[in-house]
Amino acid sequence: MESLYAALLGYLLGSIPFGLLLTKAAGMGDVRSIGSGNIGATNVLRTGNKGLAAATLLLDLAKGFAPVWFAGQLWGGPAMAFAAGAAVIGHCFPVWLKFKGGKGVATNAGVAFGLAWPIGLAYAATWISILAIFRISSLAGMSAVVAAAAAAPLFGFPEYFPVLAAIAGLIIYLHRENIGRLMKGEEPKVGGKK
Repeated sequence: MESLYAALLGYLLGSIPFGLLLTKAAGMGDVRSIGSGNIGATNVLRTGNKGLAAATLLLDLAKGFAPVWFAGQLWGGPAMAFAAGAAVIGHCFPVWLKFKGGKGVATNAGVAFGLAWPIGLAYAATWISILAIFRISSLAGMSAVVAAAAAAPLFGFPEYFPVLAAIAGLIIYLHRENIGRLMKGEEPKVGGKK
């Protein structure tokens, strides 16, 4: 039951569509009508409002971190894994938006820090490094989720590897169109440059 409660907490917090709520509150309409059609920070950035994009990023991080942290405080380590997986699923498939959400990169960053700070640091370092080198958000995100899964057993948290590996698989699957564009050299770079 504790794992079920943790998963429910993770899903409900993870499914809050901050990108959509913030852009609508700012009078910028429905963020799903532009760019990739997703509700995450990368697509919010396409509105041209960097402040809203930064706020979306931080809130999406928080909704990944919070349920994992609370699950750890209330029920211990095993429940944290259930909260982690459910938070990312909630972001990617929110019930409020007919199960069409974002791709989970920022939410999984929060999850990684919630599970263990060394995993979170591996995630952040990979994401920042790849983005700085290639300026491609999708490549940085996919690299980071793989790094987080790999970091779990390397840093002494093998119990979190299964959920992080499953999350990585889901996030990479959701990026399949990005992968196609990457292979063709057509994936846009941050800042609008090809």
